[in-house]
Amino acid sequence: MKRAHLKYLLLPMLMPLMQACGRHKSGAPEAGNGNDTTKVMVPPDPAVAPTTGFFMDSWQPVRFTAPAAVPGTVPASGGVKVMVDASTVICRISPALFGNNANPYMTQIVTQPVLMEHIKHLQPGIIRFPGGNLSSLYFWNAAPGSPPADAPAKILDGDGKEIDPNYWYGNNEFGHTLSLANYYKLLQQTGNEGIITINYGYARYGLGPDPVAAAAHLAADWVRHDKGRTRFWEIGNESNGNWQAGYRIRTANNKDGQPEFVTGELYGRHFRVFADSMRRAAAETGARIYIGAQLLEKEPASWATATDKNWNTGVLTQAAAQADFYIVHSYFTPYMTNAAPAEILATATSGTAEMMAYIDKSRKATNAPARPVALTEWNIFSAGSKQMVSQVAGLHAVIVVEELIRQQYGMASRWDLANAWENGNDHGLFSKGEPASGESLWAPRPAFYYLWLLKKTLGDRCIPATVTTGQKDVLAYASSYSSGEMQVVLVNKGTTAADITVDFKNFKPGGKYYWYTISGESTGFSRKVVINGQGPAASIGGPADYMAVKAFSAEAAGGVRVNVPAMGVVIVQVEK
Repeated sequence: MKRAHLKYLLLPMLMPLMQACGRHKSGAPEAGNGNDTTKVMVPPDPAVAPTTGFFMDSWQPVRFTAPAAVPGTVPASGGVKVMVDASTVICRISPALFGNNANPYMTQIVTQPVLMEHIKHLQPGIIRFPGGNLSSLYFWNAAPGSPPADAPAKILDGDGKEIDPNYWYGNNEFGHTLSLANYYKLLQQTGNEGIITINYGYARYGLGPDPVAAAAHLAADWVRHDKGRTRFWEIGNESNGNWQAGYRIRTANNKDGQPEFVTGELYGRHFRVFADSMRRAAAETGARIYIGAQLLEKEPASWATATDKNWNTGVLTQAAAQADFYIVHSYFTPYMTNAAPAEILATATSGTAEMMAYIDKSRKATNAPARPVALTEWNIFSAGSKQMVSQVAGLHAVIVVEELIRQQYGMASRWDLANAWENGNDHGLFSKGEPASGESLWAPRPAFYYLWLLKKTLGDRCIPATVTTGQKDVLAYASSYSSGEMQVVLVNKGTTAADITVDFKNFKPGGKYYWYTISGESTGFSRKVVINGQGPAASIGGPADYMAVKAFSAEAAGGVRVNVPAMGVVIVQVEK
């Protein structure tokens, strides 16, 4: 037999092996989408971005498991076209972007089984404590009524008026508050980790001969007490703000020559003292900790204080070399304005990009190194129409998290788990059961359902998704799983429903796709949430047994198409 004849006989047997090898070769695809016979390539992971950094250390691959499902209704056509490009990986997704904030005024938490179950289901990954603002008045190792001897009985507010400090204490077992011991139990029992905000204000208003050393020593003792349980620490909370304890001090009472008003340069010098003491304490316990420094997230307005106008320059000049990461806060919308849904939702895309750009601008202006970026507080400030407790807050939360992923932030913690009703101007993800709210104790607010569903369905790598045809109010995001399947998030910010067709590049859909549709009952500020037709009996809240809601499913052979309701979100999972 001639050798050429042997080659042609062996070729049909070799083809499957050659095709299998092609599927696992790194690189871009040749052409086409998932509906043809083009080879599917495995794209390489890019390097971890400096803005993400060590927050990726706990990254784990995610494998897709098909959800329990019922047949869904598929639109006959989809005029809005979305292209998901699986030939490129933007980044591996930081596991620390779904964080939230606990606080010292939301009960002991571990004594609240309903709340604990919701937190376990949500799995935020990170729970920050004790700040906000109360971190500047918090003494972690003291009991009620027993602050340090050099803590003053009165402090100054931003206007120079003497006020009672109303200190908070870690050794407090009263039911209305959260003790430090129970904070640690909360983390352990729900499978999350912490980020702790150190009391920087004490370094300013302390009456001792060296208040900075005293405050840094108190922080270092907390690190020793922590014994490596906490990796992430931040020094101070919004210390530039005139609402913060320590922003303004009575210089006659100060023993180390500090100015009346805090500055970024002063905070930066103090940061170095704190960081040095805390790192030496961590070394004693064999722990590796990461310490963050506060920056402002945007260019100060013309009417801003001198403190704000020079904050980033001062902090970065003095402390950038010693900071492990940079911290910003954002409440996205203008303070306490009665903003409409469109205005609120627009800030979710613009705000995340603008923050990162401003940090980069500040850093380059001072020749400071790139560091991971942590958004340790975020929410919306819009008020007057119960915006914060509506489904608009849920849509906003989905967009923010997706944009944080795209922009490659390292960590984010939403403010907060529970707060106070205040006629619906309530940042809390869960209700505290005030009668005026009409909610039961620990009832989830709309944003909870959106964040829970996004986290439940998210892959482990961010890939490009683009709206190529159709209405401007549709946003598209995508992630892939290490096991090969795809997740697509479709957000409709508009007031009319959208039929959407999803096409793929370098991905071949398998037998089925699954989807969850989540929306309110109106295009205004609805307090009701419906997931795949399942919702509450009343006009507020969401499905009572949200964990049991089944996905919709359809055969992928005819294409992947879904209907996204007005002001709604559809999350699609596609088999490989």
